[in-house]
Formats: sequence, structure tokens, C-alpha cells
Amino acid sequence: MPVTLAELARRFGAQVRGAGETPISGVADFDLAGPGQITYVSEPSRRRRLDSCRAAAVVVSAADAAAYSGNALIVDRPQLCFARIAAFLHAPPRAAAGVHARAQVDPNARVAATAAIGANTVVEAGAVVGENAELGPGCYVGRGAEIGAGSRLLGHAWIGAACVLGRNCQLQPGVIVGSDGFGYAQDGGRWVKVPQLGRVVIGDDVEIGANSTIDRGALNDTIIGDGVKIDNLVQIAHNVRIGENTAIAACVGIAGSTTIGRRCEIGGQVGVTGHLTIADDVRVLAKSLVGASITEAGTYGSGIHVEPAAQWRRLVVRLRRLEETERRLRELEKKS
Repeated sequence: MPVTLAELARRFGAQVRGAGETPISGVADFDLAGPGQITYVSEPSRRRRLDSCRAAAVVVSAADAAAYSGNALIVDRPQLCFARIAAFLHAPPRAAAGVHARAQVDPNARVAATAAIGANTVVEAGAVVGENAELGPGCYVGRGAEIGAGSRLLGHAWIGAACVLGRNCQLQPGVIVGSDGFGYAQDGGRWVKVPQLGRVVIGDDVEIGANSTIDRGALNDTIIGDGVKIDNLVQIAHNVRIGENTAIAACVGIAGSTTIGRRCEIGGQVGVTGHLTIADDVRVLAKSLVGASITEAGTYGSGIHVEPAAQWRRLVVRLRRLEETERRLRELEKKS
């Protein structure tokens, strides 16, 4: 149901300018928003077009509000306020509590009466599913695993034995938590599997994107801190530790026994080699390789930007000549 602009201001700590009784039923992009919808502005290109916006209201900063004559919610951080409004107006529907007739719940599992268990989901013996948790169709919760209150597993998410998922987490389809880590010992020319005996322990308010995998520890646990956000297709190996409120973009690979600090931002397709440490408040740019520990906060990168093919070929030729050029320089230095 629609809510008034004044009600949104009250809920989210904004200042109303204009008609507070304006009904708001949803959010929309700046260029598409119309009657009954609210949008936001924080980019310079859109600030210059504020008066052309047809939304019922706009979330703006105090500085930008002067350039707009329509209904507004004035806040310090428009994008953040807009995100909270969107979550409020478009909250996903919750499944009805209860166990679907086609689910399989072991008699020795503990499932809260307010939890929802979808069709073809399996909950093994000793598992615990907390209050208001929701397991979508085709999910799996292993023996002795724990699902915290309010957490949601969308279709075909998989939680291995003894792993722990905190409160108010969300796992997208295909997430695997608690698969075996990639641990092997060499015996001559063959590999011998090292049993993976640890768990994965995930904190509260964690979100994990579709088809991402988090391996269980070899002996100690793999740890994912509170508030961590993980995109699609991310691989986190055994015994990795990730600090609170770190964000990891798609296609990142993190090798075993690496520790990543708090509030880090890891860009898409970054590779992190094993047994290293990344400090708090580190930002790694997309497609970088982290091959050594990072001990100080800051922004780091190692990727090479795309070039026209002809220019790239010339650069490769020059790189191949560097070793010969260095050899000649050393010979000249010796003679001088």
C-alpha cells in the first residue's frame, strides 16, 4: 500500500519539502520515475536535469535541493536513504511458516514453528533452523548445521554439516557453504586427499550471491564476519577469514588461509593468493592480483587497461626487448 512522503521522512530521518501528503507506492530510476514513485539524485549529470524529473518526489541533498522545485526528501546521503526506502517499499514476500509436504526434515532436527521449509528441501539430523528463517525449494541443511533467525536461503542453496549461518543472512540460488577445501598431500606422483574437518562460520547480516562457494576449513574454521557482502561466482577457500562489512565483487578467487580485514572492497575478478593478510580498509581494483600481504589501508591495483590491438602488440614487442636492453646497459656501465 502507498505511504505518504511525510511517513517516509519520519521513518528515515529526512526533511520534507513540499506536499507531505503525497502518496508514494514505489521507487524508480531517475529517467523513468513518474506519479506515485520516488527517485534520488547524487550524480552531477542528473543534478543538471532535476527540473525535468517527473517523479512524485526526489531524495536530494540540501545543496541540490535548491535546484529543484518539486517535492523532496532532504538528507545528507541521498543514495543511502533511497536504498532504505526501496527496501521498505519493495520488501520481498515471506513464505508462510510451516514445512512443505514434499520437504524432508529429520525428526532429530530442531525447526522453529515460525520457520518456512520449501518443497524438496532436506534438513538433516541435529540441524537447527531459527525463528522466521526461510528455506526455499530444493535447499539442503547438513547434519548439525545452524541457520540463524530471520535468514533466507533461496532455491537450491546448500549448507554443509556443522556449518553455522548467522541471523538475517540471505543466500542466493546455488550458494554452497561448507564444501571440502582443496587440500591434498603429494605421495610421489599422486595426490592424497587431506580430510577437511573444520566448519564455515558466517556472522549476522551476511549476503552471498548466486553460485558462490565457501569451503570448510581443513582443521580450523573458515570465518565470514558480520555484514560481509559477497557477489555472484566468488570462490573462498578453506581457512580464509574475512572481517566485518567487507564487500567482494563477482568472480573473485581467494586462496586458502588468507585473512582479509574489515571494511575492505575487493573488485571483480581479483585473485588473492594464499597465506597472506590484507589490512582493514583496503580497496583492491578489479582484475588485480594480490600476491603479497597488504599491511596499510588504501587503494591498490595491478590490472592493465585494454588498448587497441595494434598498440598492444607494439607494447608486447617492447616488453620482450627489455631483457636485452638491460643486458646492454649493464655492459655499458661496466665499461664506463
